[in-house]
Amino acid sequence: METISWQDFAKVELRVGTIIAVDDFPQAHKPAYKLQVDFGSDIGIKKSSAQITSLYSKAQLLGKQVMAVVNFPVKQIGPMQSECLVTGFAREDGAIVLVTVDSQVPNGAKLG
Repeated sequence: METISWQDFAKVELRVGTIIAVDDFPQAHKPAYKLQVDFGSDIGIKKSSAQITSLYSKAQLLGKQVMAVVNFPVKQIGPMQSECLVTGFAREDGAIVLVTVDSQVPNGAKLG
């Protein structure tokens, strides 16, 4: 494992946002949803693709607060541009479990 400095970690903008829209993403190579995540007035709404269909329904995701990296460059994923990376942990079976908060916090709050 590589050690990084606090200054390196501080460059990563890990922010909380609320999922406000979930759509199927049939063009993705692996089953995925297209998400719109609201990060508050300073950052706004960002789009992301997430391979989380095995554990989460669209209804379960709407309104859920998630943690995402908001300062990666835009990434083209099929016909969409992903503007943030919604974070999660892989289980042994490969399913992704989202990183969430256990109490409501303001959209855009930074981990730190």
